[in-house]
Amino acid sequence: MRIEGAKILVTGASSGIGAALARELAARGATLGLVARREDRLQEVAAACRSVGARAVSWACDLSDLEDAEDVVRKAWDQLGHIDVLVNNAAMSKRKHVLDTTPGDYAQVMDLNFHSPVRMALAALGLMQARGGGEIVMVSSTGGRIGIVHESAYCAAKAAVCLWAEAAAIDLGQIGSPVRVKLICPGPIDTEIWDVREGDLPAVFEGPFVPASVCAVGVAEAIEADGFETYVPDMTPVILGKTQDVDAFVRAMAEIARQSSVVR
Repeated sequence: MRIEGAKILVTGASSGIGAALARELAARGATLGLVARREDRLQEVAAACRSVGARAVSWACDLSDLEDAEDVVRKAWDQLGHIDVLVNNAAMSKRKHVLDTTPGDYAQVMDLNFHSPVRMALAALGLMQARGGGEIVMVSSTGGRIGIVHESAYCAAKAAVCLWAEAAAIDLGQIGSPVRVKLICPGPIDTEIWDVREGDLPAVFEGPFVPASVCAVGVAEAIEADGFETYVPDMTPVILGKTQDVDAFVRAMAEIARQSSVVR
């Protein structure tokens, strides 16, 4: 997949990784479809993309509405002519102690962070398969591979994204599909996801953070690369360390939480 000349749909494009990625892809010559809830900020990102000569079309949409999420894929396909790459990036945090996290919290996070990107991926997959090619990029998180204190809902949803992408890539590989699925696992990126929402706890982790622009470069490079899974920044040592001694990892993370200033 080459970014230059490609038609790429990016969700969560009004801020953070999505906004930085939109600008990076525009600079590399892509035609962009941009999706996010906040129309004013979305228009600012679209204007920034157009300022470097890229075509950018936007749709204000709450992707937690699963029917709307599917519909925006079809709208983008029709308006852009097709979609070469779908980047499912939109997500939300939910930082609560597990004893305070409600079934409604889990449902809300799973809808936006898992059900919505999968529904969008399935909508695009059939169209891409019929067209003869395409790429679906699922933006998960390092939190989809390791547990994080007070993030049971977020980690559960992001873990589901990881394994859906992995199994989907296997299934498509089995039949020699021209459509590829890729997985991106960002680490501590400097975005609004660290902001404290009403009813949530502050994050125990206080940095350092990686700029969203650096993450965007990593995602762009992954789109054009051959590999399935990409960590930005490289968190492989942490992931491997956890798998080698899960009990020690769980104890260490709990101790870090106990020593922090964040109180339930």
